[in-house]
Amino acid sequence: MHFYNSFYLSRRTYGIAGVIILVLASAFFYPFLAQVARLSGLVLLGCVLIDVFFLYGGSGHVEASREAPARFSNGDGNTVTLHIRNAYSFPLQATVVDEIPLQFQDRHWKRNMQLKAGETQALAYTLTPKERGVYSFGRLHLFVSSPLGLVRRRCTFGLEQDVQVYPSFVNLRRVQIETQGGSQDAGRQRLRRTGLSLEFEQIKDYVPGDDYRTINWKASARKGQPMVNTYVEERSQPIYCVIDKGRLMKFPFEGMTLLDYAINASLALINVALSRQDKAGLITFSRKVDQFLPADRKAGQMETVLETLYNQETDFKEADFEQLYAQLRGRLKQRSLLILFTNFESIHSLRRQLPYLRSIGRYHLLVTVFFDNTELHALQQGDAKTLEDVYIKTIADRFLYEKKLMAKELAQYGILPVFTSPARLTVASINKYLEIKARQAL
Repeated sequence: MHFYNSFYLSRRTYGIAGVIILVLASAFFYPFLAQVARLSGLVLLGCVLIDVFFLYGGSGHVEASREAPARFSNGDGNTVTLHIRNAYSFPLQATVVDEIPLQFQDRHWKRNMQLKAGETQALAYTLTPKERGVYSFGRLHLFVSSPLGLVRRRCTFGLEQDVQVYPSFVNLRRVQIETQGGSQDAGRQRLRRTGLSLEFEQIKDYVPGDDYRTINWKASARKGQPMVNTYVEERSQPIYCVIDKGRLMKFPFEGMTLLDYAINASLALINVALSRQDKAGLITFSRKVDQFLPADRKAGQMETVLETLYNQETDFKEADFEQLYAQLRGRLKQRSLLILFTNFESIHSLRRQLPYLRSIGRYHLLVTVFFDNTELHALQQGDAKTLEDVYIKTIADRFLYEKKLMAKELAQYGILPVFTSPARLTVASINKYLEIKARQAL
């Protein structure tokens, strides 16, 4: 980089120069200060030249690199690490400016650091994306100064790179544990079983939460304490996550759309289903069925699901449930568990689609997951100090009542409802899947 493009005077230099100018102005009243100002100016100029020689004259330089994962996890913290090396023979003060992707809208990102001679430091920071897609990092800039601190040299590194933001994959293991989807080891809290399969597994000690109907009385009498039979869950059942990409799924919640929450929940749910040896598949639709990934439990199924979910977007159209029903009747020949992620904002919008949901429910076990509008709870619980506040609280009450009414109406026709906030969507949907498995309802 050319000298004139990378050379900057520091605030310290401008501050000292300002003081010299004040002294020179005071010389109008006190003539002897003129000589002091001239000498101070020459000293400052000499120090600046020495500082320029330190930063530009020798073989010293700085080195920098950026370490970022090729994939970011949507909605999660992703760590980016900068490695800075001081190859000068004296310590440096450095200001680091990284051109982070435009999607984060952070135009004042910078970090300050001090580097000893020959030292290499790692500077780590976290980025949390709120939407999927390609994010582009730009160049990395270092503004370095010597111990004199009069001159700053800008060093620019062409570290442009693109990273792809995928549906949330960072917390899959954590979600699997939270929803009791992992190991079945004794002592771990797990979902209470209310049904049994026919394949016997083992006899074990009774722990609170075990179904008393599984107590093995003969083994209990021999052991002198309660013993229960355990059974292997039925496996290789087809599980489909069906994602509505209609306009209502574009609603935002804490920076992410409902579609992104549904995609993250589907990814975690499919991971749990595959870990339990079930076949997992994926369907996305709006005016038509866009993606249909047949249920399978082959080794690469999870990667295929991740790639399929990566670029799904809403098209701002009304979802066509009739088209969904027609496609399911034509493509799914085996009774399957369908977990439908959608959203209804009024009882009337639900009733328009209810005939198609009931038709789907006749051939498959249908779970309909829709969202609780948490903003309405805040309005409902606020104080009503004006007539307008009373109207707002009344409207919020009505909408919340309709949401509960939707869940009851779905259950009335044999459709399992899951009514949850976006933040609890992943855990709520996986727990419903585990409950169905425990009840052997499919």
